[in-house]
Amino acid sequence: MRLVLVGGGGFRVPLVYRELLRRRELGIDELVLHDVDPARLATIGHVLPPDPSIRLRLETSLADAVRDADFVFSAIRVGGAAGRVADERRALSAGVLGQETVGAGGLAYGMRTLPVALELARTVAELAPRAWLINFTNPAGLVTEASRAVLGERVIGICDSPVGLVRRAARALALPEEELRAGRLVADYVGINHLGWLRALVRDGVDLLPDLLGSDAAIASFEEGRLFGAPLLRALRAVPNEYLHFYYHHCDALAAAADGPTRGEFLLREQDDFYAAAAARPAEAAARWEATRRRREESYLAEARPEDQPRDEQDLAGGGYQEVAFDLMRALSGGPAGRLIVNVANGGTLPGLPPELVVELPCRVDSTGAHPLPTAPLELHQLGLVAAVRAAEQAAIEAVVTGSYDAAVRAFTLSPLVNSVAIAQRLLESLLRDDPALARVLGR
Repeated sequence: MRLVLVGGGGFRVPLVYRELLRRRELGIDELVLHDVDPARLATIGHVLPPDPSIRLRLETSLADAVRDADFVFSAIRVGGAAGRVADERRALSAGVLGQETVGAGGLAYGMRTLPVALELARTVAELAPRAWLINFTNPAGLVTEASRAVLGERVIGICDSPVGLVRRAARALALPEEELRAGRLVADYVGINHLGWLRALVRDGVDLLPDLLGSDAAIASFEEGRLFGAPLLRALRAVPNEYLHFYYHHCDALAAAADGPTRGEFLLREQDDFYAAAAARPAEAAARWEATRRRREESYLAEARPEDQPRDEQDLAGGGYQEVAFDLMRALSGGPAGRLIVNVANGGTLPGLPPELVVELPCRVDSTGAHPLPTAPLELHQLGLVAAVRAAEQAAIEAVVTGSYDAAVRAFTLSPLVNSVAIAQRLLESLLRDDPALARVLGR
């Protein structure tokens, strides 16, 4: 079985490779890493330990990489970390948040990424029509929804935030993680990518989430509990995804982002140092990568935590994208059906949202695809926030697909974290000055 990872020079690729070696039962015997940057691609190749059961191929040609693939993982970052820095600083200069996937930053990143993501989808459709495209690329919901216009049900978006939240909530209740893996502990999580809520955690027909929300000690024992605080969680009667910090604590988040270097600036410095040092000393690449990865994980969402509050050790293993991706691959390739939280079209699952809108919720995954499981409707405040954010993202998709400048202005204006046409125009004009390729897409 051939797996292709597009964005193969990216920093997190070794995590995927490590998980691949753990999942030998899947029968993956060829891994193709594709990247447009041959130097970064070669550096990541030095990090990966050779394995006789895996044929590793490095490709800079997308067509050569994708042809006849069985699965394609998309993990691209158009514009690199420097693009993220520009997005963050552009937004902050206009007085709004510029986080990577949220608000003005997310819309800028999405519009810059969509032309490349759509070209990837078209290439997969032409050269690997039986392949499943598993989308890691952020903003994951926006990119997955746009790619569905080309690939339909054969593209599924993933994120590690929901499964991370569920695991942390289970640990706070002293519940063994094995119960999650075995399906004895069932999570009711629903929303869209980077904007969802854990509404129930059910074992043997009993919802244990009220026990979590009723205990100050339990709330203080896990990351989201400390991030949001007991009063908010009890008011919501749910545990929000960590990215809702930028909505529920908007003023604090904006003040923190404006004070000192942005997350993008930190990552750009770390990654530049790693790639330069690893290229100069390939034999040290793996050790340097591990040290850099650890610093990245320790500092994740640091702007939302007090300085004396480090992340839990269990959360420093390195994300969870790779686990979700391979669980998904196992079910899609004929293994046992699984229950996974992934990004798929709503259909009629959540009333009040269009059928084509991509949502993030539990699905039954088998060889025919990912099928949303029945779930309770969103509460009114949840529905309103989901609708507002996704309306902005759909306008961003329309802007790129149709070349509409007006749709791009509408995208920024509709975002709840921008909410001003004057700021929207200022953000867009600055983005187009920085990005001539996107300016050409929008006819400017």
